Amino acid sequence: MPKKKKLKKKALTAPKDENGKVAKKKFKASEETGNSCSDYCLSRNPSKRISGSADSDEELPIEKKSKQLDKMKSKAAKEDESELRLNIAGQHKYELPSVDEVEKQLKELPNLQIIKDRIHEVVQVLGDFKRRRQDGKSREDYVAILTKDLCSQYGYNEYLMTKFMQLFPQPSELIEFLDANDQQRPVTIRTNTLKTRRGDLAKSLINRGMNVDPAAPWTKVGLVVYDSQVPVGATPEYLAGHYMIQGLNSLLPVMALAPQPGDRVLDMCAAPGGKTSHIASLMKNSGVLFANDANMARCRAVIGNLHRLGVNNAIVSNLSGDEYAKLAPNGFDRVLLDAPCSGTGVIWKDQSVKTSKDSQDIQRKHTMQRQLILAALDAVDAKSPNGGYVVYSTCSVLVEENEAVVNYALQKRHCELVPCGLDVGVEGFSRFREYRFHPSLSLTRRYYPHVHNIDGFFVAKLKKLSNAKMGKASIDIVSYRFSRANFLLAIKTSAVGATKRRVKKKRNQIKNKAKNISGVDEDDGFNKAMSKPTFKRLLVNGCGRSSRIKI
Repeated sequence: MPKKKKLKKKALTAPKDENGKVAKKKFKASEETGNSCSDYCLSRNPSKRISGSADSDEELPIEKKSKQLDKMKSKAAKEDESELRLNIAGQHKYELPSVDEVEKQLKELPNLQIIKDRIHEVVQVLGDFKRRRQDGKSREDYVAILTKDLCSQYGYNEYLMTKFMQLFPQPSELIEFLDANDQQRPVTIRTNTLKTRRGDLAKSLINRGMNVDPAAPWTKVGLVVYDSQVPVGATPEYLAGHYMIQGLNSLLPVMALAPQPGDRVLDMCAAPGGKTSHIASLMKNSGVLFANDANMARCRAVIGNLHRLGVNNAIVSNLSGDEYAKLAPNGFDRVLLDAPCSGTGVIWKDQSVKTSKDSQDIQRKHTMQRQLILAALDAVDAKSPNGGYVVYSTCSVLVEENEAVVNYALQKRHCELVPCGLDVGVEGFSRFREYRFHPSLSLTRRYYPHVHNIDGFFVAKLKKLSNAKMGKASIDIVSYRFSRANFLLAIKTSAVGATKRRVKKKRNQIKNKAKNISGVDEDDGFNKAMSKPTFKRLLVNGCGRSSRIKI
C-alpha cells in the first residue's frame, strides 16, 4: 500500500512583499500612524480598494465602523491640538459686551445658559487678566458685567452682591459661596447630656430607622441625620428631651463661652433656647442661668424647650437686651450675646435676604449690635474669679456686623480679645479694604458654608479687664495695648487717674482730721498747715478746669 502524504499546516506569518520578504517595517509603521489593519490590507491589494459609492456596499460592517472611528479620532485630535495652541499662545480673547447691551438683554427674557457661559468666560479672564483681557477694557468693566450677571443668575440685589464680591475677591471662591447659599445644610441634632449620652442616643435613633453619624470631630454632642423613616422632631426620644434639633454653627459660641458649674450666666438673646439648654448642660444644672429675649412670643418657645430638655436652673425674662446692664451691672460671670443680624450666613433658610437687605438695614443692625455688646460688657463682672467673659456671635458674614462691632467695643470698654478655644474656623479680619481694626481681631473666628459645610457664622470672645467706665484719655490705650498688664500700668500712670486719686485722697484726709489740728500734707499742692477751714482751687482733669473744695 502506498504511504499517504501528510499535509503540513502552514503557520500564520506576517504579510510579505513582492520579493517574498516579511514586511515588518511597513506593518509596524501602519500601527504607529494609527491606521487600521484593514487599511494596510487594502494597500497591499489595490484591486480590492474601495473607490466609489458603488463599491462601498462591498465593505464589511466592521470596516465601516473602523473608518468612522479613525475619522472621529483624527478630528478630535486636531481640535484638541488647535485649542491647546490657542491657550498656550494666549490668543483666545473673550469679547466683552457693553454694560448697556447686558442690561438690555437682562430686561428682556434672559437666557440663563448665555448668562452662565458669560460668567464662565469673565471669570477666566479675571483669573489671567493680563493675557486674556480685551484691548481697551479695564478690570472694572469686567467686574461690572460679572456683578450684573451674578445678580441675575442667583437673584441678589446689587448692594449685597457687591458686599460679597468685596468679601471674596477671587471670582471662583465667590461662585462657590453663592452656590453653597442655595444648598440645604444637613440636618443636625445636639445630644442633651443632662439625660443621655451621644452613643446611647445614636443606637436608639438607628433602631428607629434613622441613619445618623457623629457630626464633626470638634464636637462631642453633635449628630448628623442623613435620612430618616420617621420625622426627626416627633420621635419618643425628642419628646423626652434627649436631643435638640440644632445647627452645628450654634454649638460654637457656647463652646467658646465654656461656662462652668456654679457660674452666673446670662444669655441675652436666648430664643428659641438651643444655646441656653446647651449652656445648662455644661453647667450640669447648677448655678443660675438667665435666658432673656425681647420677643414675648419667642420666650414661650424658650420655656417649652427648657421644660422638655430638663433644665431647672434657668430664669426666663422678657426684657430689652440693654436692660440687664441697668438692672444688674457687673452681675454675671459670663454673658452670651448671639446678636440679631442680617442673616447673610443662613440665606438658604430665608431666600428673601437676597433682595431685602440694603445699606440702611445693615446700618440699623450695626447700631443695635454696638449697643448690645456694650450692655453685655457692662453686665459682666471683671472681678469674677473664673469669669468676666463675653462671647459675641452672629449668623452674618458681613464685616460691618462682626469685626467693626467688636472693634468698637474695644475702644469703649476696658476689655481685650482672647482666643476662642475653637479648633475650626478662619481668622477674622484685622484689615479689610478701608477698615483698619485692632490687631487682636485675628483671634476671632469666621465660618463659611462652602468651606466648613455649616451656616455662615462669626464668633468673638472678650475678657473684661475693669468694671470702671472708660474715659476719653483711655481709648487709645486699649486700642494699641490690649494686654492686662500694660492696660493697668497705663491707667495708673495717666494724668487723669493720678489727679482723681490725689483729690480723693485729700478729701479722705480732710474728712478724718479735726478742724483745730494743724498738719502738713505729703502732697506738693497742700504743704501748708491746715489751721482753719478755707477754700483752695484744685486742678481737675489736668486740662485747666478748676473747682472749689472746702478744706
